[in-house]
Amino acid sequence: MFSFGAKYGASVKRDIYWATSPGMEYETRRPPPPPPMETDAVHALASRDPPRIHRLDESVVNRIAAGEVIQRPVSAVKELVENSLDAGSTSINVVVKDGGLKLIQVTDDGHGIRFEDLPILCERHTTSKLSAFEDLQSIKSMGFRGEALASMTYVAHVTVTTITSGQLHGYKVSYRDGVMEHEPQAIAAVKGTRITIENLFYNMIARRKTLQNSADDYPKIVDLLSRFAIHHKNVSFSCRKHGAASADVHSVAMSSRLDAIRSVYGVSVAHNLIKIEASDANPSSSVFEMDGYISDSNFSAKKTTMVLFINERLVECTALKRAIEIIYAATLPKASKPFIYMSVILPPEHVDVNVHPTKREVSLLNQEVIIERIQSTIELKLRNFSEASTYQEQEVDCSPVSLVAANKVSPINTSTSGSQKVPVHKMVRTDSQDPSGRLHAYLHVKPSRHHESNCSLNSFRSSIRQRRNPKETADLTSVQELIDEFERGCHSGLLDIVRNCTYVGMADDVFALLQHNTHLYLANVVNLSKELMYQLVLQRFGYFNTIQLSDPAPLRELITLALREEDLDSEGSENDDLKEKIAEMNAELLKQRAEMLDEYFSIHVDSHGNLCRLPVILDQYTPDMDRVPEFVLCLGNDVNWNDETLCFQTIAAALGNFYAMHPPLLPNPSGEGLEFYKRGCAEGKTSVSGDEELLSEAESAWAQREWSIQHVLFPSMRLFFKPPTSMATNGTFVQVASLEKLYKVFERC
Repeated sequence: MFSFGAKYGASVKRDIYWATSPGMEYETRRPPPPPPMETDAVHALASRDPPRIHRLDESVVNRIAAGEVIQRPVSAVKELVENSLDAGSTSINVVVKDGGLKLIQVTDDGHGIRFEDLPILCERHTTSKLSAFEDLQSIKSMGFRGEALASMTYVAHVTVTTITSGQLHGYKVSYRDGVMEHEPQAIAAVKGTRITIENLFYNMIARRKTLQNSADDYPKIVDLLSRFAIHHKNVSFSCRKHGAASADVHSVAMSSRLDAIRSVYGVSVAHNLIKIEASDANPSSSVFEMDGYISDSNFSAKKTTMVLFINERLVECTALKRAIEIIYAATLPKASKPFIYMSVILPPEHVDVNVHPTKREVSLLNQEVIIERIQSTIELKLRNFSEASTYQEQEVDCSPVSLVAANKVSPINTSTSGSQKVPVHKMVRTDSQDPSGRLHAYLHVKPSRHHESNCSLNSFRSSIRQRRNPKETADLTSVQELIDEFERGCHSGLLDIVRNCTYVGMADDVFALLQHNTHLYLANVVNLSKELMYQLVLQRFGYFNTIQLSDPAPLRELITLALREEDLDSEGSENDDLKEKIAEMNAELLKQRAEMLDEYFSIHVDSHGNLCRLPVILDQYTPDMDRVPEFVLCLGNDVNWNDETLCFQTIAAALGNFYAMHPPLLPNPSGEGLEFYKRGCAEGKTSVSGDEELLSEAESAWAQREWSIQHVLFPSMRLFFKPPTSMATNGTFVQVASLEKLYKVFERC
C-alpha cells in the first residue's frame, strides 16, 4: 500500500483511491471528523435570542459605500478625469504624490461649478447629469450617480477651487463627510476646476496599509491617463509626480488617432498597427459601429494592452478580450501579446451602464453577437495581412498542372548588409497561395466531397484553437516526474524542425513531407502523434473535456472482440471459453479501477461495466472509434496497477496509442487500395450501391485523417511537442533532400 505524492512536496488535499492488487478494495483516506460539540454549548446557542436588526448610522453607511466606489487611488483619478471630460475640458492635468495616498490634484479648463451648487456638490446622489431613472436609457455622460465626490469626502480631505465663465473670481471650499467645512472663499482662479484629494483613506487603516505595502498605484494612474489620451484626441493630458520637473504622460490635441497613439505609446507601437472597422445595422441581431487599431503579426509585447471604449466610456470586457487573444495566439510568436485600441458605439438604450460600482463594466444587448462579429473581422484582417506581407513576389514558369501562377521567395538568412544578395542555393521557396499542403497542386487527385467546403478561414480557426495551452495540472509528484522526464529528453535539433517546419503533404499512408530551411524530411506521423498524445495526457492530467458515447459499450464485449481480432486463425470452443474468461477478468478489473480512471483520465465506466465517456486530448480531433476494443484490452493487460508512476505512464501510453493518427482500417482508395473496391464489386462480394457507399466512407476517413494531420497535428506539435532524442535514430525523421547538395549534383552534370 502506498499513497500518492504531492507536487513540489506539498500534501494533496483530495481523497485517494488505490489498491495494490486486483482483488483489493479501494481504500478511501479522508481527514478525521471534527470533535462533537459539547452539549452545554449546543443548549446555549439554542437558547440565545436572535440579534436585533437596527438602522446603521448614516456616517457608517456612507463610509461603507465610499470604500466600494473608491477602491484605490486610481479609482479616484478615473472619477475626477471623467468629471472633467463631462465638463467639456480641452486640457486636463494630474499631479500625484505617494501613489495618490498623500495627494491627487486634477485641474481642468471646463465650464466650472456654479456658486449656488457648491453647498450640495459633495452630497450623495447629487448630479447635473440626470433627473429621472428613465434618463439612464439615453445617458451620454460618464458620470450619473452623484457618488464619486461624496465618497471621496468620507475617506479623504477634499478641496475644490472653481470658476465659471463670466465671473470675476473663483471660489475655494473644503469638504468633509459630504458637507462644506466652511463657506466658499473668494479666490483668484483660472477657467475651470481644480479638485485636490489629500490623505486618501486616512480613516481606513487596513485599506491604507494594504495599499502602502503593495506596488505603487502611480503606474496604474499613468496607464489610465494614457488610455484617455489616445481616445480623446482633441484633449491634452498630462500626468506627473508631485515635485517632478517633467510629466510621465504629456499629450496635446491631435487631428489623427494614429498620431495620438504614436505620441503616447511610441513609434514602435504605432508603426505596427492596422486600422480596423466593423458594423452591423440589423435590429434583429445587433446594432453597433466599431473602429480602432490592432497590432499586426510583427508586433511583440509581453502583456496584452487593450484600450476599449464603449459609447465614449472606458470599460473592460473580459469576454471580448479573451476572444481577441485567441485570434492573436495563432499569429504571434511564443508568448507575445497584442496591442488593441477599440471604440464601439451602440444606441444608448442597448447599453446598461449601471452594473458595476466603479462603472468599469457595462452590459450590452446581444453581446455575444457583437463579440463574434468583431472577432471574425479581426481574424480576417490578420489573415489578409499575413498573406499580403509575408513574401516577396518573383515571376516563374509554372507546370501545366499547377494551380498557382507565382512563387514567393523568402531568404532564410538575412544579411547585415542590405545590398548583399542571398546565394540562390540558400533560398527557401514557398508558395503564398497555398503555404501548407501545396503538394496537392501538382497531383491529379479527385477532391473529397467531404472537404470541398473547408476554406482557408476554417483552417485558420482550427490552428487558433490549438494555441490554447493545456493546463498545468500535475499535482502529483509522480506525474510531474514523468513530465520532467520527457522535457529533459527533448532533442533540440528536432525541436527546431518541429517548431519551424512547413507541411508539404503526405508521401504515403504513414510518412509526411516536411520542409525545414533548405532540407526536406520524411516524418512518421503515427510515431509523432502517439508521442504527442502521451505528453498531452500527462500535461492535462486530471483536467480533460470528455467525449460522450452515444451508446454505452460493455467492456466485456469490447475485450472479447479485441481478443478475437488478435487471434483470427484459432478455432474451437476451448479458445472461446478462454477469451470469455480473460474478458470477464479484465472487465472486472477496470470496474474496480473505474473511480480512479474517471477522476484522473476522464475514462468513465459505469457500475454495470459499460464504457460511457472518453477524454478529449486534442481539440478538434476525435480518435478512430474502431480502435476502442484494442484500447480497452490494452488497459486491462498492459497497465501496471501496482506502482503509481508506472500505472500513470502505461495508461498515458495506452491513450497515446489509441489517439495516434493511425491509417484508417479501410484501404486507401487514392492508391493501390482502389483495386480492393473494384475487385469487391467485380467478384460480386458487394452490390454496386454498397461498394459505392464503402468507397465513399473510405474516401471520407482518409481525407479526414489527412486534414487532421495538416490542420490539427502539426499546429499542435509546434506548440506542445517535445521530440525525444530516440526519434533522431529510430526512423521517425529521415532527411531525403538538401538544396545545397542538389546544387552540387547539378553542377557536376
